[in-house]
Amino acid sequence: MKMSFSMAVVAAGLLAAGSAAAKVGAAEAERLGKDLTCVGAEKAGNKDGTIPEFSGKWQGTPPGLKYTPHVGQHPVDPYPDDKPLFSITAENLEQYAAQLSEGQKVLFAKLPKTYRIPVYPGRRDFRYPDAVCEIARKNALEAEVTHNGLAVKAYKGALPFPIPKSGIEALYNSLLPSRAFNESITRDFANVLPGGAITWGRATNNNLDNTNDPAQRGKPMEGVMAYSRNAVLLPEREKGNVNVSAEPLNFATNKRLAWNYDPGTRRVRQLPEYGFDQPLNGTSGKLTIDADRLFNGSPERYDWKLVGKREMFIPANAYRIHANTVKYADLIKPAHPNPEYLRYELRRVWVVEGTLKEGFRHMFGKRVLFLDEDTGQAVMSDFYDARGTLWQHAFINYYYSPDINAWHAGTSFYFDLNSGGYIAYNLFQEAKLGPVLNKGNLTPAMFTPEAARTAGN
Repeated sequence: MKMSFSMAVVAAGLLAAGSAAAKVGAAEAERLGKDLTCVGAEKAGNKDGTIPEFSGKWQGTPPGLKYTPHVGQHPVDPYPDDKPLFSITAENLEQYAAQLSEGQKVLFAKLPKTYRIPVYPGRRDFRYPDAVCEIARKNALEAEVTHNGLAVKAYKGALPFPIPKSGIEALYNSLLPSRAFNESITRDFANVLPGGAITWGRATNNNLDNTNDPAQRGKPMEGVMAYSRNAVLLPEREKGNVNVSAEPLNFATNKRLAWNYDPGTRRVRQLPEYGFDQPLNGTSGKLTIDADRLFNGSPERYDWKLVGKREMFIPANAYRIHANTVKYADLIKPAHPNPEYLRYELRRVWVVEGTLKEGFRHMFGKRVLFLDEDTGQAVMSDFYDARGTLWQHAFINYYYSPDINAWHAGTSFYFDLNSGGYIAYNLFQEAKLGPVLNKGNLTPAMFTPEAARTAGN
């Protein structure tokens, strides 16, 4: 990466997050599909050869892989013979420190004997469908941030800013990427206490993402972004609680609407506010609603800065961890998950920093997001408290799913760097079904207050 490009990115990041960003010119948009992928990633590898060139040789199920889409089959590894090139440990940490986040470094400092990062060969073999690429190009030419950062003018079906110029643009890529438009799953949560004891949670979750509905592909980004329904099965004290919510595309004119069914009173009530740092049901209060997928919801409480692009070791092509042969007892260990099931690669990421605005409240005073350049999605994050002290580190194990011809968020881990405990979130390894994606069986009628009551009963 040339120094002039880095300086330009940093300068762009200093622009006020709320200002409408200039559209990309035609000459720059012409780079998409040439030296850039259709969603803006650099096609070339790095000069050291440790990041490979983008091949994009596969779309959907790779040749020879046995996979049935839309039925909840667990992910199948297209790289079963890959072995780690090396592992990063406390002993060789300094050699790789420049490619690690501050949260990763703290984990090495606190867990020098057991924590390690297994690094695998880089793989960049999957591509998006042509229809997604066409919309991404149109967005590059026409998309812009509006309403002081609380909405975007863009088209559904692809990330809005393939060539981001500011922090708020990069953030919207993470909020509005190409991903599943239907998702149904029963998932487990493990609250691993500092001493190693585990409190378990379980919930059924259904999501309907209108921005990726094939029937709405290419239409303006307006109306409802997505619907969600979450029904708690464990722990027992929360069993039967059901939340339904509707997420707007314009946070300036609308807000996230949510209803809760309480099995104790057998009543449904509308929640005055839902999101931000409220606790997520089923996680024993250890995970905030807006930390799901590292950040979601309205960006209103933070100023967002594009720090730049850098090479980092992040989870990628995470198939092994999601196999139905993986047992929770083998994966979930005291202090951190078993590294044997993790796969990291050296990849380029966009670094986006959110700083809490003066006069706004949130338990996180700053959050740093690391967005994989090949997808635009946040894959790793460091969270700081109101005093500016590093508090949490989290990462998501993403994998390419033939169900959706895009990347899907699998199991994630959230570490409390103060207490030493962590949350293993979105576990489905021992479930009969993995995520059921794009089956096409979800409708808005399934996300109403009455639907919450029915699900609770």
